[in-house]
Amino acid sequence: VGSTLLKQIETQQKPLQELLPLDLRLVGLANSSRCVLDASGISFEDAPKTLEAELSSETVSGFVEELIHLNLPNTVFVDCTASQEVASQYSRLLSSNVAVVTPNKKGQAGSLEKYLEQKALARKKSVPYLFETSVGAGLPVISTLNDLIKSGDDVTKIEAILSGTLNFIFSSLHEGMTFSESVLNAKRLGYTEPDPRDDLNGLDVARKLLILAREAGFHLREEDIEVENLVPEDLRETASVKEFLDSLPLFDAVYDETRRRAEGEGKRLRYVGVFENGRACASLIALPLSHNFTSVSGSENIIAFTTTRYSAIPLTVRGPGAGAQV
Repeated sequence: VGSTLLKQIETQQKPLQELLPLDLRLVGLANSSRCVLDASGISFEDAPKTLEAELSSETVSGFVEELIHLNLPNTVFVDCTASQEVASQYSRLLSSNVAVVTPNKKGQAGSLEKYLEQKALARKKSVPYLFETSVGAGLPVISTLNDLIKSGDDVTKIEAILSGTLNFIFSSLHEGMTFSESVLNAKRLGYTEPDPRDDLNGLDVARKLLILAREAGFHLREEDIEVENLVPEDLRETASVKEFLDSLPLFDAVYDETRRRAEGEGKRLRYVGVFENGRACASLIALPLSHNFTSVSGSENIIAFTTTRYSAIPLTVRGPGAGAQV
């Protein structure tokens, strides 16, 4: 995601200067072991080499401290990690008038108190705190929800397919693949986490649902969400990813039976997150073919908001939900 973002900004740098006008500069770059800061700007083309040449052992906290000390106007900190350590810096950045943009769910789906603190700081400092891509990749999900709330609407129900990975896996299952084949194919295409169990355990969906519920104004905690774990119990503590993938075919028959039972009832399997009446759950369910969620294929996401104004027909957002480009 980080390298793809750099390429996108490099491509857009000239159009942004001409259209807005906005002179966008890369002044800092960091990974898990190295970092570089240069107030005069870092070439996008040379950014990976520049970072690789650094011998810094700077911590995330130290990097943030140096960035704040530079005191550059209109600084934007972009977190493309899934790191709790990086997310823990958001409050510090926001309180120093540094905007935060991130697909990292740890900051918004962590403790409720921390989430509320970060939102309050962003309001107080009038600094952007943007995490649209933490749910639904590039789809306008959170911005749509925010617009509903700002206009005085009330959300009564959220239903969503929030994992492009899981939707791809179960779409493939209904197309004739075995469960293990569909997981391996999703991993090969880059849809899964490095360890596919991080998708299959349902926590990714639960955290995305938690973010939506919180943005809708409900003070929900992660432990309030009922989550169905799709990783076979015998493989949850398997030592390595390879060992897990090698053992997965042993459970193909179980998922094949689940699929055949659903198809026998004229239904399709989908992993769905639902929030209604203060209760949230994420689980594998068999939906009738008439349900619009069954037409969602591949790595698509779909989110349906039922509100006071959209009560008869939910407001629905649908599109690609996986992949670095989005």
